[in-house]
Amino acid sequence: MILNVSGRTDIVAFYSKWFIKRYQEGYVDVRNPFYPKLVSRIYFKDVDLIVFCTKNPKPIIPFLKYIKQPIIFHVTITPYKKDIEPYVPSKKEVINLVKEISKIIPKEYLYIRYDPVFLSNKYNLDYHIKAFDRLCTLLDGYVSKIIISFLDNYKNVQNNLRYLQVKNFSDEDYKKLGLNFSWIAKEHHIIVQTCGEKKDLVEYGFIKDECLSRSLAYKLTGKNFPRWQARNNKNCNCANMVDIGSYNSCLHLCKYCYANYDESSIKANVLQHDVNSSLLIGNLNNDDIIKIRRK
Repeated sequence: MILNVSGRTDIVAFYSKWFIKRYQEGYVDVRNPFYPKLVSRIYFKDVDLIVFCTKNPKPIIPFLKYIKQPIIFHVTITPYKKDIEPYVPSKKEVINLVKEISKIIPKEYLYIRYDPVFLSNKYNLDYHIKAFDRLCTLLDGYVSKIIISFLDNYKNVQNNLRYLQVKNFSDEDYKKLGLNFSWIAKEHHIIVQTCGEKKDLVEYGFIKDECLSRSLAYKLTGKNFPRWQARNNKNCNCANMVDIGSYNSCLHLCKYCYANYDESSIKANVLQHDVNSSLLIGNLNNDDIIKIRRK
């Protein structure tokens, strides 16, 4: 089993103490977001690989040495400011944290996500090219791959159009971004890729690959994993992962986020977090149906 920590919320940034407590106790419970009475119980002895995904890795870094399973680390670093990402730490701080992680795990298992890319009058193509150049310059020698994706039209995006002020990409925009990003990345010995994007930019020097390929999962675990059945992206060919997060519980409050689709419920959910609970949000109920998940 591959554990995703997490696509539904930033567990690393806000709930690392809970995660490590669950790891030490040997299991975690995950409430099914579509059938809330159904709870999956996952024992860490059944976990072959852990994928961390975060915008702030600082809370988990001291604990990485205690994790026995192989680790893949995804850190999202975008060039947006507080109007779009109100509570994300400074990018300079996050970059320094990435450098720390690169001393703990091999850099081929440490990915940067420049994700998502969108255009507006404020965040135009020249802005992105300059920001990407600075990012690659600062991370030269510390990472080997950067994953690019483009903004999707999620519910939360629609709710925040007044902040995002999104402008559509033209074919010429894609070409300019693709050529410039490819050249910049190459200058800093970094591979730039897309995953599951209709516009994959391979004609401009990008590679088309998975965020977690099944071949890499096999390399790290010696096991074959099926393709991940991503609900919101039929183009995704990543290895199957099991997410242990909960939607509407991330306090970064990014205006483009797919995982916070009802911001009015975030505060209430966060107040239900109990570091001693086996669930990320809330506690088990007497009528919950608990099923052990082994793959």
